[in-house]
Amino acid sequence: MDTAIVLFNRDLRLHDHPALAEACARARHVVPLFVLDPAVPAGLRMPFLLDCLRDLREALRARGGDLVVRRGDAVAETVRLARETGARAVHATADVSALARDRERRLADGPFAFRTFPGVTVVPPGELLPAGGGDHYRVFTPYWRAWCAARRRTAAQAPASVTLPPGLDPGDIPDGSPHDGPPHGARGGEGQARARLERWVRDGLAGYAGRRDDMAADRTSRLSPYIRFGCLSPLELAGLPGEEFVRQLCWRDFHHQVTLAFPELNRRDYRPRGRHWHDDADAVAAWKEGATGVPIVDAGMRQLRAEGWMHNRARLITAGYLVRELGVDWRTGAAHFFELLLDGEVADNSGNWQWVAGTGNDTRPNRGFNAIRQATRFDPDGGYVRRYVPELADVPVRFVHEPWRSPVPIRGYPQPQHLRAA
Repeated sequence: MDTAIVLFNRDLRLHDHPALAEACARARHVVPLFVLDPAVPAGLRMPFLLDCLRDLREALRARGGDLVVRRGDAVAETVRLARETGARAVHATADVSALARDRERRLADGPFAFRTFPGVTVVPPGELLPAGGGDHYRVFTPYWRAWCAARRRTAAQAPASVTLPPGLDPGDIPDGSPHDGPPHGARGGEGQARARLERWVRDGLAGYAGRRDDMAADRTSRLSPYIRFGCLSPLELAGLPGEEFVRQLCWRDFHHQVTLAFPELNRRDYRPRGRHWHDDADAVAAWKEGATGVPIVDAGMRQLRAEGWMHNRARLITAGYLVRELGVDWRTGAAHFFELLLDGEVADNSGNWQWVAGTGNDTRPNRGFNAIRQATRFDPDGGYVRRYVPELADVPVRFVHEPWRSPVPIRGYPQPQHLRAA
């Protein structure tokens, strides 16, 4: 084969990239392509994405190639580039969202041989099927057992060299973003990802199981944005020691296989429960701003806005408060998270929100989420709250999670909703 195109999407790396490895093995010229498609919502992730693209371009140039960047509809630009270069094949990493699957269907009708490859998850989403029938696992625990026993592919080696067709204009990567990103300072790219992974394996992995829910200690890996953009291979991460961390990767795979079977996961209840949601614009606005008057909720929402990331336990607490305490539709919360989170992706975000709302894959749909009990258990000294809610920096420990009980009024911090009408 003379020329093949590799269409990058959520797989912005060279290590363990089966679609790229196969193209390099079979084609004389390989065109790595990324299309900045306005139909794909980037939210506040755009600066991080642009970092990833610059890093990928540098890595490809170091191997003699380049990253070709185009703007517009991903399929139309791929077809146009195939005609320009005479490419007879297009490779891409398979994905599960409705938008991704529509893109793959359209590419399959293109004037070239189109193939998809694994790489977004550890185990391909459609590979594991329940023994009792059905097209996917609806409950996590049996999926976890099957996932642990599944045979895994061998990680693909990064290509030693990549050769572009002569005379091809690679295009520019934008310098900035159409959005104002949060001042989190997180840098994207495979180089940054592998350096962070190395530090965390050295300094944090051994204590992960015992400290992952300690909100003030912040002992989580913070690798999720790099996994979301494919700067790290989930397959490679699944080879790390420690069941608790690997289990989180399995949860991600679980939500992807649910989304493959139910692509409307971000729009429709997976398991309708007949819930009636409240429409309270003021309460939603306070929740988004971190001004509910419930410190642990406000701390989580302010961390999200400041860093584009939130501690996993805080995600559960803030989501539970919105849907269980305020009775607001989970889709409202999921959309806000998706807009701000660096690791925001359709499958994981929607699957987790539906789990909290009781409309998803939770076997206990009426599970309670008491924010104060969660706070006293996972932030007992109030260190997490004080970090993100400076109004409470000097409040004694016994009042930091329930400041309305303090005998001394706390200026500048709102009363919680259940006391405002009192």
